[in-house]
Amino acid sequence: MTTPVEHSLSSTAAASRAGKPVLVTGATGRQGGATAARLLADGWPVRVLVRDPVTAAARGLAAMGAELLIGDLDDPSSLKAAMAGAYGVFAVTPDDPDSEREIRRGRHLTEAAGAAGAAHLVFASVGGAERGTGISYWESKWAIEQHIAALGLPATILRPVRFMENHAIPGLELGGISTDGVLRHLFAPDVPVQLVAVSDIGAFAALAFADPTAYLGQALELAGDELTPEATVHLISRHLGRQITYQQVAGEQLNLSKDATRAFTAQRGPWRADIPALRHRHPDLLDFPSWLDQGGAKAIATLLEG
Repeated sequence: MTTPVEHSLSSTAAASRAGKPVLVTGATGRQGGATAARLLADGWPVRVLVRDPVTAAARGLAAMGAELLIGDLDDPSSLKAAMAGAYGVFAVTPDDPDSEREIRRGRHLTEAAGAAGAAHLVFASVGGAERGTGISYWESKWAIEQHIAALGLPATILRPVRFMENHAIPGLELGGISTDGVLRHLFAPDVPVQLVAVSDIGAFAALAFADPTAYLGQALELAGDELTPEATVHLISRHLGRQITYQQVAGEQLNLSKDATRAFTAQRGPWRADIPALRHRHPDLLDFPSWLDQGGAKAIATLLEG
């Protein structure tokens, strides 16, 4: 139950954000959707960029209170229109095997934000983008980060690690769970791997917009837990009441580049998030057991049912 003090604080925050719309791109996807939901809950006026306003995801966002604006990352004029008068922009580019196309889309986004005079750009990159991993769709995120810096935009960079939600994606070849109950990845079974819940990416985006003094100019690698694959399947098995096993696979089996394979099989994996420091900023940061309790186990169970 919300106390009168909490309600008053919430009302004050909402009033201070009136007239400060935030445009969220990728809102029908995981990171953008989590960010839009959190910003709306925090009292921000939210615009979302959608290609098709009649999809279930778009209608759901509208029902939550978001303003739907039709646009496309390949159409700079639509981005210019969507960002007109926006206080902030949450920018995310979908992973793309065509790195040049992703970089081009990132430039469209960031240049439109600069031209619109947005006071705060939050860009969703990827953990390890700055470390020269050789993973093409991480290198493209780094190129976009560099473009943001070259433009001199007031920005916060969020670099999430591996999503906890990946465990529940049907047919995901690397990092998903097959219907026969096997989690497959490149990591050795005893190597700690960092994980983050998508909802916490949205939470950090909202924190950044709410406290620009603390977040502008910052780049934060985001994780909520660090577990070996063996520990991960043990926790999933315990929650589901059925055995889930782990299988390490070789990069050659998946046609991964040598650089990508080397990055994923590094001694501690490719991620370096400071989880205690992140939890200090965001005490509700989810660890993996909490994510399982809050719907993750149910999502995995649904996947296993086929």
